Amino acid sequence: MENLVKVVVVVVGIIVLVIVGIFFHFIGVWVRALMSGARVSLLSLVGMKLRRVPPALIVDARIRTVKAGLNVATDDMEAHYLAGGDVINVVNALIAADKANIDLTFQKAAAIDLAGRDVMEAVRTSVQPKVINCPSHDQGTSGYLDAVAKDGIRLLVKARVTVRANIDRLVGGAQEDTIIARVGQGIVSAIGSSLTYKDVLENPDQISRKVLSSGLDAQTGFEIVSIDIADISVAGAADVANVGAMLETERAEADKKMRQAEAEGRRAMAVAQEQEMKARVQEMNAKVVEARAEVPRAMAQAFREGNLGVMDFYRMQNIEADTSMRKAISGDETTGHGSDA
Repeated sequence: MENLVKVVVVVVGIIVLVIVGIFFHFIGVWVRALMSGARVSLLSLVGMKLRRVPPALIVDARIRTVKAGLNVATDDMEAHYLAGGDVINVVNALIAADKANIDLTFQKAAAIDLAGRDVMEAVRTSVQPKVINCPSHDQGTSGYLDAVAKDGIRLLVKARVTVRANIDRLVGGAQEDTIIARVGQGIVSAIGSSLTYKDVLENPDQISRKVLSSGLDAQTGFEIVSIDIADISVAGAADVANVGAMLETERAEADKKMRQAEAEGRRAMAVAQEQEMKARVQEMNAKVVEARAEVPRAMAQAFREGNLGVMDFYRMQNIEADTSMRKAISGDETTGHGSDA
C-alpha cells in the first residue's frame, strides 16, 4: 500500500511539474494576450506548439486584429501559417483595408498572399494609385515606344500609366507586364491609324483617350486610372525618321536594279543579233566572191563561142581602168571588178 501511494505521489508530482512548466513556458504569451483583450486559452497555446505553429506569432496577430476591431479566428491564422503564408502581412493588410473602407476579408487576403502577391502593397495601391512607365526602364535601351504614322514618319513615345489595384481580381489577374504590353500596343495602333505625324504631335491627348477607352485593364489585377503621354518626338536622322521615304527609296532602288537587269538582257540580245548579222554579211560576201569567180569562166566561154571579140574585151578593160582612175581621184580606194578579173 505504501508503494502504491509513493507511485501515485510521484505521478502527481510529475504531472504538477509538467503543468507548472507549461504554465511558465506560455505565461508570457498568455498574459500578453489576456492584458490586450485578445484572450487565448493555455490549451490553444499548447495545441499551437504541438502543431509547430509559433504561439507568439499567432497571439501578436490576434492582438493586432482585436485592437483594430476585427474578428479573426486563431484557427484561420494557424491554417494560413501552415499553408506557408505570411500571417502578419495579411493582418496588417486587413487593418489597412478596414481603415480605408475597403471590403477585404481574411480569406480573400490569405488567397492573395498565397498566390504570391504582396497583399499589403495591393491595399496601398488601392488607396494610393501608382504610376507605371510604358515602356518600363528595363525594356530596351532607348526607353521609348517606336510607332509609325500613315505618312511613314517614325515617332518615339513614352507614356505613364496610373493604375489602382483591383482587390477582387488580384487572384488570377494579369500583372503589370500585361498592362505595359497592352498600353504599348494601343499607343502604337493609335499612332499607326493617324494620317500624319503632325496630328499626333498636335493632339497627343487623343491617343491617350483612344487607348484608355479600349478597356486594356480587362482580366488584370489593376484598374487603369489614366494614361498620359509623357514624351513624344520624331525619330532622329540616324534612326531613319521617315520610314515611308526609306521604303520608297528601297523600292526605287530595287526597280532600278530590275530595269538594269532587263536592259542588260536586251543589250546581250542586241550583241547576239549583231554577231548574227555579221555572220550573215560574211556569208553574203562569200557568195559575192563565188559569183565573181564565175566571171572569167563566162568570158572564156564567150571567146570560144565567138560571142565576145578582142576589141570588146579591150573596150571593157578601158572602161574599168577609167572607172578606177575616177575613184582614185575622188578618194575611193575600192578597185573595179574588171581588174580583179
